[in-house]
Formats: sequence, C-alpha cells, structure tokens
Amino acid sequence: MSAGVGTPLERVLAQPLIMGLFLPLQSGAWNTTTLARGTDWRFPYNAQCTIRAEELGFDLVFGLAQWLGKNGYGGEMAFREYAMDPLMVTAGLSSVTKRILLISTVHVLYGWHPLQLAKLGATLDQMSGGRWGINVVTGYKPSELNMFGLPAIEHDQRYEIAEEFVMLMERLWREPENLSYDGKFWSLEEAYVSPKPLARKCIMVSAGSSPAGIAYAARHTDLMFITSPAGAEPSDALASLPEHTANIKAAGRALGRDLKLIIHPMVLCRDTESEARKLADQIIEHTDKVATDNFLRPFEQGDQSSWKGFKRDSAVLGGNVNLVGTPSQVVDWFIAAKAAGCDGVQISFFDFLPDLEHFGNKVLPMMIEAGLREKIEA
Repeated sequence: MSAGVGTPLERVLAQPLIMGLFLPLQSGAWNTTTLARGTDWRFPYNAQCTIRAEELGFDLVFGLAQWLGKNGYGGEMAFREYAMDPLMVTAGLSSVTKRILLISTVHVLYGWHPLQLAKLGATLDQMSGGRWGINVVTGYKPSELNMFGLPAIEHDQRYEIAEEFVMLMERLWREPENLSYDGKFWSLEEAYVSPKPLARKCIMVSAGSSPAGIAYAARHTDLMFITSPAGAEPSDALASLPEHTANIKAAGRALGRDLKLIIHPMVLCRDTESEARKLADQIIEHTDKVATDNFLRPFEQGDQSSWKGFKRDSAVLGGNVNLVGTPSQVVDWFIAAKAAGCDGVQISFFDFLPDLEHFGNKVLPMMIEAGLREKIEA
C-alpha cells in the first residue's frame, strides 16, 4: 500500500480491515477494576500510545468525550474522574504524528454553534494535513444535560438538531462565499470559514444503532462505530452482526454511499489461552463493584439503543466485545467479524503500552498474513 496515494481517509479505506486504537483519555480507561497496570489518562502517555500505534501501522486514534462530577463513576478507583477533552488532545497529537487519522468526539448539542466548530475543525484539518475527523455525538445522559443547564431532548429530535448542525458545518467548509441561513434550530448571517479543510471536508464519524442514528449516518458519515446487538461474548456478537451490518449498509447504499463500519473489541491477548484467561479472571476478581454499578446504570436507564444488555463481567473486562485468547484466536475473530460485515476494529487494551507492543509483535504479522492488513510504507 503506497503512503503517497490519495487523501489520508482514502488511504485508510483502502485497507482490507481498518485498524484503530481507542485511547485511554480517562482514568481507569475501559475497565472497572483495581488490578494494577501502567495505563494512564495523561497526555504524554496517550501521545506515546499514538506514536507507537502510528509506527505499527494503525489507521486512526480516537477517544471518548464525557462529563462527570467529582469522583467520576465512584468506587474505590473513582472511575473516570479524570478525563481529558478529545478535541484538545487531537490538537496536541497533530504535531507529533504524520500519517494516522485523529478523531475528536464532540457533543455538538452541548453549547456549540456550527460556525464555531467548523472553524476549529478546519484549523485542525490544516494543522494535521487533512487527518482530522469529528465523531459527532448528541449526548443523552440527564446528568450531562443538567451540567450544561440544558433541557432533555427526545431521542429522534436530537438527531434532527444534529443533522442541521452538521449540514451547516459541511456547507461552511465548502462554500466559497459568505453563508446566511435561517433554519429550524440554527441560523447564520454572512458567515464564512477560512482556511477551508484541505479536501473541502473533514472526516465525519458517528456511532449508533437506532433507526434515527443509522439514517443520520447514511447521509453524513464516513466511518460508523457500531455495537454488537447481542452483547460482548465474541460468538454471540458474530451471530448477531451480519443482519445488523447488512441493514446499516443497505441504508447507505440507498443514498449511493458505502458506509464503513467499525466495532470496538477489548483485546486481552497472551501467547497462550490459559495466560489470557488468567488475565481476564484477575481483572474480574478485582472488580470495583460500586464503579461498575454506576457505570452500567446510564446505559440501562437511557433512551439510547447501543450497549443494551451487557453483562456485568463484560463491562468490567471492557470494550463492546471481549476478545480473550491467543494471537491466532484474535485474528480468527477479526476474520469472522469482517465476514460479518465489519470493515474495521477500534481496539482497546487493558495495559495499553505493553499490550500494544505485544499486539504489534504477535497479532499484526498474522493479520498481514491473513490478508486483513497491507503493510504501511514508512
């Protein structure tokens, strides 16, 4: 695969299986466990993860955005009390990377205006050489809305508001003249953004599984993050994914668009299956019960469609799918996920830097051999 052909996004889409790293921007990362590890939420650690991921050939990095009160989700570990803003992290990462896509999660309904975010996005696109993207989320948690003094908004209306927001943002990136607009939710008068993004468009990302979320993605999204409809057990996920992915892709094709779907596995990989299972057992044995209960509660009570029905231990292990096994077992699941309609994996680890290194040494060569990855030229 040539590193000099096409836009940064086009080069990523040419990979047989897109490979992303879900950064640990928040304390406790993805696991509600007190088991010791070196994973850290601070910027230097995340920069180190990103630089190494780029060296290994990962296509993109990405982090959560969230708003929590003191002590985060609580418990002994005060899960996710510390959480960096992904937009700011992306800006910092743009200066220490050259090839990898940098995706920022932004709650666009939490006080943003399309003009403001269009300007920031175009600037980040220029800073990164066309590698910046936005994961558009609407937000649904009452506690977050209360923080901003905002009223609750019905599920489908959130997407309606966000769609007008994104439509204006995309027009501001393209329009060669000042733009005026008086819409249902947003208005502009003689608004203009300069400089423009290098490709006249930033990379658009979203997540969701509801009809409204899928309809939005079909119209606007380049990369869509999906969740397993059947929970985190790998075989259950594989059984449920073909129908789910086919429905989403059909929605895109109806509008002449080829949606690329990415799923989030937690990779707990060791040289032997017994070693991997031992790690998973240790993570569960050190469960922070209070933090786990508090973390699961919003998913159980919210009106979102994703992440429903996940079992307690699955949440402790982390990720949308818990992949526990050897390098060959992990690669076999990736092969099956691709056959089930997934175009990529957005990977998280328990102890990021050493686990990332193990993945690069043991799993990635098998992915290349299996035809899941093409080597990236330095």
